[in-house]
Amino acid sequence: MSNYILVEVNVVNRQKQQYVTIKGTKEGLTLHLDDTCSFKELLAEIETKLTSNSNPDDSPLLGVRLKVGNRYLTNKQQEKLRNVIRSKKNFIVEEIESNVMTKEQAIQWKEENEIVPVAKMIRSGQVLEVNGDLLLIGDVNPGGTVKAGGNIFILGALRGNAYAGLAGNNQSVIAASLLKPTLLSINETLNRSPDFSEQTEGSNEMECAYIDDQERIVIDRLQLLSQLRPMLTRLERRM
Repeated sequence: MSNYILVEVNVVNRQKQQYVTIKGTKEGLTLHLDDTCSFKELLAEIETKLTSNSNPDDSPLLGVRLKVGNRYLTNKQQEKLRNVIRSKKNFIVEEIESNVMTKEQAIQWKEENEIVPVAKMIRSGQVLEVNGDLLLIGDVNPGGTVKAGGNIFILGALRGNAYAGLAGNNQSVIAASLLKPTLLSINETLNRSPDFSEQTEGSNEMECAYIDDQERIVIDRLQLLSQLRPMLTRLERRM
């Protein structure tokens, strides 16, 4: 009699890895894209998934946000993603969020977020401008101007002009030991001296200016700044 050996073969059905995860929100769709697969594989799966999720022709325009994780996308790759999504009915890319940036973008981010200390008096006709936050140790005389992409902090008297939030940030603030400006501007909101507080020259209370919920520049006590703009104390909370 022949001897037979029974060999058991285990067949494992491996489910194909998903490179694209779609989550719906009231603002639209969020696509979480795998950052380990090839870009070609990513495009193919987006094409397949959005085809199955496409809307009727008469549906309203639906915004799509892409979260690409630790994948760096060139401008050409970003445009390819936009084109694939735009080719589907009523889909449009509103934002591409990546954890990776170029060296040039990192330098720009640093310049826009760093605090630039300057010790001098800004006299009439002089203009001091920085990309990030300005920390001025000195006075700004009438006719003098200080400008910053972010916040302005003045350890001295502000009697001239101050422009904060030039990088487009409505959350920027202006603070000074003595706040008696000729003009204040935060982002694109302006306010002139007749609307400001009645702080006297002898007062020791520092004040700050910020934009409130009604899109107006408001002057208030500096002590309230940590409540109004909690992100200003983000470094302290991490310690």
